[in-house]
Amino acid sequence: MSIQSLKKDIIQYSKEIGIDKIGFTTASTFGELKNRLVRQQELGYQSGFEESDIEKRVNPKLLLDEAQSIISIALAYPSKMKVRVTSKKGERRGIFCRASWGEDYHHILRDRLRKLEEFILSKVPEARVKSMVDTGELSDRAVAERAGIGWSGKNCSIITPEFGSYVYLGEMITNIPFEPDAPIEDQCGDCTLCLDACPTGALVQGGQLNAQRCVAFLTQTKGFLPDEFREKLGNRVYGCDSCQTACPKNKGKDFHFHDEMEPDSELVKPLLKPILKISNREFKEKFGPLSGSWRGKKPIQRNAIVALAHFKDETAVEDLIDVMNKDSRPVLRGTAAWAIGKIGGEAAKVALEKANDIETDPEVIVEINKGLAYFNGGQS
Repeated sequence: MSIQSLKKDIIQYSKEIGIDKIGFTTASTFGELKNRLVRQQELGYQSGFEESDIEKRVNPKLLLDEAQSIISIALAYPSKMKVRVTSKKGERRGIFCRASWGEDYHHILRDRLRKLEEFILSKVPEARVKSMVDTGELSDRAVAERAGIGWSGKNCSIITPEFGSYVYLGEMITNIPFEPDAPIEDQCGDCTLCLDACPTGALVQGGQLNAQRCVAFLTQTKGFLPDEFREKLGNRVYGCDSCQTACPKNKGKDFHFHDEMEPDSELVKPLLKPILKISNREFKEKFGPLSGSWRGKKPIQRNAIVALAHFKDETAVEDLIDVMNKDSRPVLRGTAAWAIGKIGGEAAKVALEKANDIETDPEVIVEINKGLAYFNGGQS
């Protein structure tokens, strides 16, 4: 079988197993990416979740001996819920970003890549392959861009002509020298809507992201949220879609090709108050299947507290007082104290004053005083 015929067979098979777009590129070094990554590192713009060895991120041959090609795949995910639930007074809801709707996409993509690997090895038993999704060393976006899946938008997402940027990406390195596909020309033009929409100014300029300011990153941290970002979080409990929903290329893009990606609206737009008291077991059973659960319940609970403060939900004050007084984790106690002050009310003030008399953790005391400052005109 010729390599050209094999490529055609792979493309056809990819459609049969639910891969929405596939592209091929060489395994040569990503030179331009290396320069960008070095600069990001120098500026302190990295999230810390990335592979720390830049050489491994840009040189596929370090990951697979005799690497010749990389196959990039994309799967389109929904941008709208079929069943919608609304947030209302006394029953306020948070929101998970679209990329965390449905089953954890890592599992979905690995399933497709595994099937693709098996197909290739059935045709070429001596072939060597190495697949990865998100947490692998390579940059999914850099591979997809070079393989013609889409162009790298100013919002730092791959934008496909067919599906917009609502796609999951994965790739497979192989020692088979497939003919590479042509990259797609950048179509962002002069548009800056994504930069304008970013709530924290994390998009420094087109194609450059300061991850340390990105709401999607901030929702995954486990410590106290810096004050300047709390007002920006809104009701997000995981991730952020602002730069995607603002993109004109995403207008009208909503695909429901994969049943396992369909969101449970009660799950991805959850009631906030029950999250405050959820046990580890309950959290794992309820939110475990979502990719947004990977950091555990603490960040989700902290974000839920911030969201209740955002709504100024007076019905949550009693629950928040319980967290402030009883939770063993300083970040949760302190964030609850701040939220209680922001929501306000006589019961809130009394509770904060009592907590200030007995709390011993210095960071929590700072947050209690932030909460009390709302009653003294110290915060807006």
